[in-house]
Amino acid sequence: MQHGATRSDQPTVPEPTHAERARTLVRKGGNSTISTMSQRQPGYPFGSVMPYADDEIGEPLMLISSMAMHTRNLQGDPKATLLVTEPSNDMLGAGRVSLLGVASLVGANELDAARQRYLEAQPAAKQWIDYDDFQLWRLRVVDVYFVGGFGVMGWVEADEYRAAAPDPLLAVSADIIAHMNNDHAEALTLLARANGFEDVRAAQMTALDRLGFHVRMQTKQGPRGGRIAFPAEVASADACRNTFVQMVHAARGNQGEAPA
Repeated sequence: MQHGATRSDQPTVPEPTHAERARTLVRKGGNSTISTMSQRQPGYPFGSVMPYADDEIGEPLMLISSMAMHTRNLQGDPKATLLVTEPSNDMLGAGRVSLLGVASLVGANELDAARQRYLEAQPAAKQWIDYDDFQLWRLRVVDVYFVGGFGVMGWVEADEYRAAAPDPLLAVSADIIAHMNNDHAEALTLLARANGFEDVRAAQMTALDRLGFHVRMQTKQGPRGGRIAFPAEVASADACRNTFVQMVHAARGNQGEAPA
């Protein structure tokens, strides 16, 4: 499988593809905005906040009122873009993905499954999903643009996006990151040094996926980022923990304490 590469002066380290990272971000959810073509001011895009749920192939499901301006816009021109951004204090450094597509009402034969999926992702919508003026729409993705932060960006073919799967550590990554940063900062520094970042004074994990993790490091030259690969893919919290234990043991020459 093809993977993306971290852009730094370290050797290439395997990463998920842009398609996988886009699917993961869309599944994770975040701040989301839809841009439709204004019917009041033809030729001008119109932006609206848009909660959504992704279906089994990553296409957004949207519950919208017939009274909403974006609904009227879609009825006039179904082309739209949904922008999903990762919540962060660093807007430009955060991940984001633009899904360009064509919106249409969910068909009657798909409505029950779409309703269930939407309520799983947006449980508050149970208060209004049965109102007569609300309907479920799907955005059929025709192109994808992914930005993973500074210097990490690119177009993703729609078929590649739909075929990709969200990262298997998505549901547990936040807890693992917090645990490693709070309880095993010394181990992260050790792993950074063992993976070619020799002048690291401190390291903090910033992202995690099945192939490895990103760290933000304090060095003699100042702060820098880097990526450390797992020796093999991991797909669960237990496998991730065992892998960290093995990596720290190897870095310490099989001596000393490993993460618990």
